[in-house]
Amino acid sequence: MPRSEQKAEKRDRLKEALIVAEEKGLLRGARTKVVRGRMPEALVDRAKARTGIKSDTKLLEIALANLAVADDYAEWLLLQRGVVTQDVDLEF
Repeated sequence: MPRSEQKAEKRDRLKEALIVAEEKGLLRGARTKVVRGRMPEALVDRAKARTGIKSDTKLLEIALANLAVADDYAEWLLLQRGVVTQDVDLEF
């Protein structure tokens, strides 16, 4: 996949996280909560470069949205290991 398509796909995933957060009502209401912290400059620079986001506030918003609406499917799938006995006929 060309690099430009990969970047577009990442941006779409970021937008999707914001859409899901909006649909769940997580972005409603006044923006009164102040969140701040000291971060390594390299971490912030890399995150901004990968996302194309320039604003620190927007970067934090997208990061929090990603955490808040994350799909736990991979974790669930790994937890299923060994749940089905090996003698089950899967008709293959």
